[in-house]
Amino acid sequence: MPDQLLDHLSIRCSDIAASRSFYDPVLGVLGAKPIMEFGAAAGYGVSGKPEFWIEEQRTGEGFRESHIAFAAGSRDVVDAFFRAAVDAGAEVLHEPRLWPEYHPAYYGAFVRDPDGNNVEAVCHAPG
Repeated sequence: MPDQLLDHLSIRCSDIAASRSFYDPVLGVLGAKPIMEFGAAAGYGVSGKPEFWIEEQRTGEGFRESHIAFAAGSRDVVDAFFRAAVDAGAEVLHEPRLWPEYHPAYYGAFVRDPDGNNVEAVCHAPG
């Protein structure tokens, strides 16, 4: 049995350049960097393998919002994620704060990426 549920996740983007301008700095504060590129696709990771991909949307009509939560190693990293996202022009959904309705130590921040997806950084460690 594998020790993880997901191997990688990919989302489709209407403007790959705008998405790169958002995800490069925002994921950078989480320790991720672009690892692979194939045409209009970029794969980001922290362990040497791409775990999160953005690709140009080429099929289907319309938009369906996704929620993507990225793991942050500390509350300071959640705060840095939030600042990087705002600096990259993201719409603020929820500023960094505790979310005790999820669990007492859940600390997260939520923004919208250039395509309107709900993107979060979360830390589960206490204080």
